[in-house]
Amino acid sequence: MSAFARSIHRQKTNSPLQSNMSAWVIDEYGNNGVLRFTEEATAPSISSGDDVLIRVHAASLNPIDIAMRAGYGSILLKLRRDLMSLGQNASEFPIILGRDVSGVVVDCGSGVTHFTPGDEVWAAVPPWKQGSLAELVSLSEYEVSHKPSSLSHTEAASVPYVASTALSALVNAGGLGRDNCADKRVLIIGASGGVGTFSIQLLKAWGAHVTVTCSHNAEGLVRGVGADDVVDYTAGDVAAELGRLEKFDVVLDNVGGGSEHWAPDLLKAWSGAKYVTLVTPLLANTDSMGLLEGGVRSGLALSQVAVKNMCNGVFYRWGFYAPDGPVLDDVSRLVDTGKILPVVEATFPFAQVPLAFQKLEGGHARGKTVISVNQEAQEGMAGTEGVEENTSEAGGDGAKELN
Repeated sequence: MSAFARSIHRQKTNSPLQSNMSAWVIDEYGNNGVLRFTEEATAPSISSGDDVLIRVHAASLNPIDIAMRAGYGSILLKLRRDLMSLGQNASEFPIILGRDVSGVVVDCGSGVTHFTPGDEVWAAVPPWKQGSLAELVSLSEYEVSHKPSSLSHTEAASVPYVASTALSALVNAGGLGRDNCADKRVLIIGASGGVGTFSIQLLKAWGAHVTVTCSHNAEGLVRGVGADDVVDYTAGDVAAELGRLEKFDVVLDNVGGGSEHWAPDLLKAWSGAKYVTLVTPLLANTDSMGLLEGGVRSGLALSQVAVKNMCNGVFYRWGFYAPDGPVLDDVSRLVDTGKILPVVEATFPFAQVPLAFQKLEGGHARGKTVISVNQEAQEGMAGTEGVEENTSEAGGDGAKELN
């Protein structure tokens, strides 16, 4: 029996008290070559009253997984891990990547009131915690939500991270919500990836008018999930094309770079309009300059740009991913009423995690890349080779969503 087959057998037979588990880990930062499969990863356990131990049925990859594999955010994330472990871990390695999980509760802490063993759940895993490319993952009760009953684990695993990111950006930074979107115009730059396709559906469910940018071959996807107007960024001067349209109340930028120089000009001046970017320099600065200097430099940069834009009558804000179980409860209701659909581009078996990373690194995302971890979650895919893709072309709009 192969190591992978043994790990699947153990998933079916072991108790939640197992000491080891199968997982994909990294022991150093680098390219795809640092990914390593092991059956000897330390299995998480219940260590506090609000812990929920989940057997992973499916996970999914996000651009942040590629970035974290290379060391992105390592300074701040190691600090947070050290605080959680009270400094008992000398090294951050091995690290398990994977920010999305859909699975089944196998054990709960004594203070958990919303979940019991056997519940089907989904969650976004905070980047300072061990991830979902493993048999088991442990989260706090407040980071977990009941999975939508209308979705399989494979479908559900495509949603939590992008939902948490989009909601944090649109609600916390953008000031939008179900009660104030009816007359709002929103622009999403780089809309064909996971955050973009989720944001389109959420905003349409709230009644907003949504304009997006993407490449021509992604137009069918974004219109299919509800985009009102689509501008092809490959067809010419995208800033000029967007400038011909009516001004916007909120811009959500998944791409960053040059767009932050012209996109704020597309907002309605002196009306509370906001530009929100998901591509911020904070973690990159702390990685290259250290915690103190990087934090100060980032704060100064944000202040300077924010003041400049305020002088022009608009707000400039950074958006950050924020895992939140109760927020996912609201998303679950939208999913079960058919207002939000999962967008899965490709599905890989657990044995092919490195291939899944390669696919995501190819860019031009058209939805999410999902990993079937538990054999039952592979839904008849066992024995197939390669990758099941739900779109005909892979490629990277929105590939820089790193929060």
